[in-house]
Amino acid sequence: MVLNATYEPLCVVSVRRATILVLTDKAEPVSDGDGILHSAHHNLPVPSVVRLTRYVKVPYRTHVGLSRRAIFARDGGRCAYCRGSAETIDHVFPRSRGGLHAWDNVVAACAKCNHSKGDKTPGELGWRLHTPPAAPRGVAWRVLGHRTPDPRWSDWLDLPSTVDVAEAA
Repeated sequence: MVLNATYEPLCVVSVRRATILVLTDKAEPVSDGDGILHSAHHNLPVPSVVRLTRYVKVPYRTHVGLSRRAIFARDGGRCAYCRGSAETIDHVFPRSRGGLHAWDNVVAACAKCNHSKGDKTPGELGWRLHTPPAAPRGVAWRVLGHRTPDPRWSDWLDLPSTVDVAEAA
């Protein structure tokens, strides 16, 4: 994970990219990962967290991108209707009736519930959602998206979102 000079989480990069940032003095290691990287002239602990040496102003997206994988992560892989294991996504207000493909209208669903629901709303069937769908929030979702965070990153990510993301994966 890359931190800004102010220790604010920016993004997740590969070990290779983090190592290059450290070797070019663009970043300094804050937390070491597992193992040692060897070269002809250097032995460098694998960086888990690096901090940029200069402050970078980054315009953040105000929303988390909507994807199938992110929906399953948000809903914990559970059906929004019966709480069984989900394998499909469902539009609460069907798209065939003008429903949007947006965070507040899409939930994870098991195939049985999704097929039974068809193009009806949960209210028409007498069903209820266990939790209303909403866009995920927090630093962990903004930085990680649907990825599972490394436990060593918890000092830099807000704890509630980190736990939510880890439980959902």
